[in-house]
Amino acid sequence: MRSEQIVEAVLFASDAPLRAEEIARADESLDEDAVEEAIRVLRTRYAAGEQAFEVVEIAEGFQLLTRPEFAPYLERFDTVPRPGRLSGPALETLAIVAYRQPIGRLEMEYVRGVGSVGVIRTLQDRGLIEVAGRAEGLGRPLLYGTTVTFLEHFGFRSLEDLPRPEELPIILRDRTIPVLPEESNGSPAAGDEEVGEGFGEEA
Repeated sequence: MRSEQIVEAVLFASDAPLRAEEIARADESLDEDAVEEAIRVLRTRYAAGEQAFEVVEIAEGFQLLTRPEFAPYLERFDTVPRPGRLSGPALETLAIVAYRQPIGRLEMEYVRGVGSVGVIRTLQDRGLIEVAGRAEGLGRPLLYGTTVTFLEHFGFRSLEDLPRPEELPIILRDRTIPVLPEESNGSPAAGDEEVGEGFGEEA
């Protein structure tokens, strides 16, 4: 069995991105260099054959995906899995976490201007953000960061694929930490209108 056949089978069967070292576990003859060479061969072959799929580098791994130009055809089928769409508040909060991580809840609420307990909880339930540590100071409030699922959802190879700071709204570009009141660890802020809202799976 040729290396590219083994790598192709692993990529075809996996529903999540795999790093080269993970793919190499498929056979003793493979190592990271052999996997990356096999992926290069597959990419060349798919491009030459004008295939409807390609090997994409995403979330610090590789995945076999249909090409973006075929999305309009696939959207007509309920049997084709697709990521849930995010509500406006969810996208807003996720952008703040992505650019200012690790970040605490009160800083998110300072940037957004509204309470964010509910939407943070929903983003955690969806696996898009996670607790990344604790801040210093009274109560050591939780700090949040994005996850590998976040990279997969948006098709990023890594956080370096995010738009550059100079392309951002000023509120996201400015890393100045505001003076915040003492954060009561995990308790809802007054006026938190997000509780129970979540993503609200838009149609």
